[in-house]
This record gives sequence, C-alpha cells and structure tokens, in this order.
Amino acid sequence: MDREIVVPGQLLSENTNESGSGTYVKEGKVYSLLYGVTNVKNRISVIPFSGKYIPSRKDFVIGTVFEITSSNWIFDIGSPYDGLLHVSEYPRRIESSMMREIFNIGDSAILRINDVDASMKIELTLREKGLRKIKGGRLIKVPPTKVPRVIGHNGSMVSMLKKETECEIFVGQNGRIWINGKDENMDKISEAIDMIIRESHTSGLTDKISQFLQVQKENEKDSGEEKVEDINTDLETVETAEPEDTEDAEKIDEISRKVDQLLDTEEN
Repeated sequence: MDREIVVPGQLLSENTNESGSGTYVKEGKVYSLLYGVTNVKNRISVIPFSGKYIPSRKDFVIGTVFEITSSNWIFDIGSPYDGLLHVSEYPRRIESSMMREIFNIGDSAILRINDVDASMKIELTLREKGLRKIKGGRLIKVPPTKVPRVIGHNGSMVSMLKKETECEIFVGQNGRIWINGKDENMDKISEAIDMIIRESHTSGLTDKISQFLQVQKENEKDSGEEKVEDINTDLETVETAEPEDTEDAEKIDEISRKVDQLLDTEEN
C-alpha cells in the first residue's frame, strides 16, 4: 500500500504495530481515521485532504499580529486558536511603550510554539535562532495538510525549490509559506507550490517539480536570446540606412551653408 486514497473506517493493516497518525486500532486491526492518502514508511499514516491547523508544541509557524495588549502581541496563526507572544519571549528586553515599534498590527513573523495547555492557550516564542520578523518577500497560504508534501521527505522538496529558484523559503507547519527573492523567481516558486498542492497525491512529485522549474529556466534563457537577436537586428538596420536618407541629409546641410553665406554678406 503506497499513496492509496482511503476513507474513514477502511482496513489498512492487520498488524497493530503499523498504526501511525491518522489511523486507529480496533480488534487487533488498523483502520483509517481520515479521508486522505496513505503514507507508508515504518508505519502507516494517513495524510488528510483537508482540515484546520491544530497547534502542537515546538511547531514552527508564521503568524500575523491582529491585537496588542500591555504585555502580549496576539497573532493569527491560521488556527481556531490565537497565539500569544509575551514580551518576555522577545529576544531582548523591551518596555510596553515600545511594543508597537517592534510589531504593529499587520506585521508577520516566523515563530515557534513554546507551549500548548489543556485549554488550547498557545504560547509563542522568538527566542530561538532563525525566528524573526518578516520583511519583504511574499506570503503564500496552503492547506496545512499539504505542508509535508511541500517540505518533502527529509526536506527534499523544499531544498530543491531553494536550489532551482535561488529564493529564500520558510514553510510554517500552519500552512503559511514565506518566500523571498527576485520577482520572476518568486513567480516560479509560487507556480511550483500550486502544482505541489494540486498533485500532492501523486508519486515522484519532487522530480516532476524539478523538471517543471528547469523548463521554466530554459524558456527564460531562450526568451533572453531572442531579445538580444532583436537588438542586433535593430543595430544592423541603423547601420545600413537607405541612401535616400543620406542624400536628404546632404541637401539639408547644403541649404544651411547657403543661408549662412547670405547672412554673412548682409552683415558686411
């Protein structure tokens, strides 16, 4: 069983040791808990086709500030539950009066979930390497359930996207992706991510996306060569101007010289 579409209650295995996320065990057998696609490694797990992001401790997320209190920035993290970043979890000490200078409403950041309690209070932190306010680039939203496909096995997909587009990319586990680079490269990576989402259920997807990006690169190269040829053609046209144009120019010069001579005679 590899990349098979399954429905809730479908039998997946008779070995309970193979039960992974998105499955359940009943009477010594493993069944699918979700409507999605199977992922078989050491265990069988089911990746759902849709669903909201449910925060977990240590998740990396991208959040956007929508409210500021006397001691917390409150972030929308694409979940039914808000994330709280207390001033003590900012990398340096700041006063409450400075909070809006650090993060104002609408600002986004790369964060990590520090804790999730039983009441689903989400505590965030910025006190780790790589966590920061986002400046520039673009934010892309994808279904949180598709994040594993964007990352790829051992990070293979996201590494390939970085290499082929020369863009910075950060994939939050809440389905928000930050990319930064040249506009044309960000356009390419956006198209590639759209393709990943559409074809997430297919196998060999990393190779397919790599080929797509390489074709895009070749098309840009060919387009650039055509523009150079057009410029060279224009230069050749200028250099081989029609003789009639040259004769007209000589006539104008001759008339100008005669006018100058008449003016000199009148002055004398």
